[in-house]
Order: sequence, then structure tokens, then C-alpha cells
Amino acid sequence: MTVSPAMEPTTSTSPSSQTGSPAVATGPDATAARERVALPRRFLMCRPEHFAVTYAINPWMDPVAGADRDLALAQWEALRAAYLSLGHRVELIEPIEGLPDMVFAANGALVVGGRVYGARFHHPERRAEGPAYAEWFRRNGFTEILEPAHVNEGEGDFLTLEEVILAGTGFRTEIAAHQEAQEHLGRPVVTLRLVDPRFYHLDTALFPLGGHNVAYYPGAFSPGSRAVLERLFPDAVLADEADAAVLGLNAVCDGRHVVINAEAAGLIGALRRRGYEPVPVDLSELRKAGGGPKCCTLEIRM
Repeated sequence: MTVSPAMEPTTSTSPSSQTGSPAVATGPDATAARERVALPRRFLMCRPEHFAVTYAINPWMDPVAGADRDLALAQWEALRAAYLSLGHRVELIEPIEGLPDMVFAANGALVVGGRVYGARFHHPERRAEGPAYAEWFRRNGFTEILEPAHVNEGEGDFLTLEEVILAGTGFRTEIAAHQEAQEHLGRPVVTLRLVDPRFYHLDTALFPLGGHNVAYYPGAFSPGSRAVLERLFPDAVLADEADAAVLGLNAVCDGRHVVINAEAAGLIGALRRRGYEPVPVDLSELRKAGGGPKCCTLEIRM
């Protein structure tokens, strides 16, 4: 297969418009930075044409305060531009009127090895999104699509690493869906229980750093799940509550760059010290519905 130049692996620095002057690491951090390799990714996104906060299905949502759709659109466009500037491929699904949370594409499915595990939403306000995303995959040539029997919210609660899939439960996705996904995708699934309602999806409390490590907020997890994470990822980047509370862990890493909410200053510093290149973005308006960069981004893994 011929790879176009835009999709070749890159080790370039983040765009100055997103990060300002890049920090220069020295000593061990400089070595780590040289070893970080950005790999091109394929993303599916949905423009927030119909975005609004008209109901409350998580602690972030306040229908009385509402949200500014035009500002949300501008912030979303900046996120998409950041991905494109980093050499990633972005495809779009058509937004549907009456589905204000469809912008949060990560919840629409889980795709591993070209196989699609569809979403079945917990709340009735979002249930029509599952079939809409499944139809997009059918129209775009995907044939191994499983319509789930159990409630799950796609990459909101399933995060894929090189060898395993980490799967959240406690608020939305049922444990039975973890087993269903493992059977369909042929990848081991590790269950993690969430206990803080602010972090109702796994992707609000943890994100993969490449294929073998993660960053996470320990306070979002049950004691047993924290022990599992400590065993699996002894070198993980740990976030504090302040950075987790601005959805700093709802981030996307391509192996070198980390697209992350700009307010998560402590976590951004910790990532730089580990040799990653943070790409801060402002998604403050979308956060009024509980979303950040990852929520807006469904990765298509072939």
C-alpha cells in the first residue's frame, strides 16, 4: 500500500499556534523525547451543528445555563485543524438534528482491526446515535459490524492499547459488554470500575500514551481497579484532581503529541517532562456537556 506524505509518521513539533514555544527537554527527558514517535491516525468526527445542552445526563450538564453553539463550532474546528496539522486523517459523519451530543463521536463505536463493535447508549436521549454511527461504517465499506446486545458507549468506555483493551463500567457500560467486545474483536479486555460520577466514562479519567502506557487519575477508580492499573502500568503518568476536573485526561495521544485541554497545566507539564509534546486546545464550550478532545474523536483502527 502506498502511504501519502500526509500520513507518514512524523516527529515534528506541535504547531506554534497551539503550544507556543516548545519546551526543550534535557538529560533523561531529552532522550525520552527523541524516542517518542508520532504515528498517523485515522479519526472520525462530527461537526457540532446541532450542539446544545438541553438535558442533563451527567454532572457537567446544566440545561439552564445552556451552551453557545457558535463558540462550540469554532472550538471544534480548531481541534480538527490541530489533527490535520499533525498529519492525521479526519473523516466526517453528518450530524443529525435532534441529537445534540452526536459531536461526541468517540461514543459511537469501537473499531479494532477493521472490526466494528457498535454502541448501545444508556440514556434514551442518545440511543439514536448508535444506529447512525453503525450506518456510517456500513456505507464506508466495513462489513464486520456487531450490533451489541448490551449497553456500551464505544470508546467512551473502551480504550485500546497494543495488547489489551481497557474497559470502564460503573455508570454507563455494562460488564457484559466487555465480554461481548472481547469475543467480537479478539483482543483481551480488562475491566476497570469507575466510582466518581464526574468521570462517568473511562475516557474522562484515563488515556493511552502510545500502545503500552497510560495517564490516569487514581481517584476516579475503585481500590481494586487502582491496584490493577498500578500492576499493569507501573510507569503511568498520574494526574491530580485539579487536572482531572477540567477533563485533562480526555486527551488523544499519537505516540508523541498529546492533544489536551489547555487548562490541565499540571498534566501538560508532567507530559513534557516525560518527552511528550502537548498540543493544548480550548474546548471549554463542549465541556459544558462533559466532552473534551477524546470525546470528539473516534479512532478507526484497521
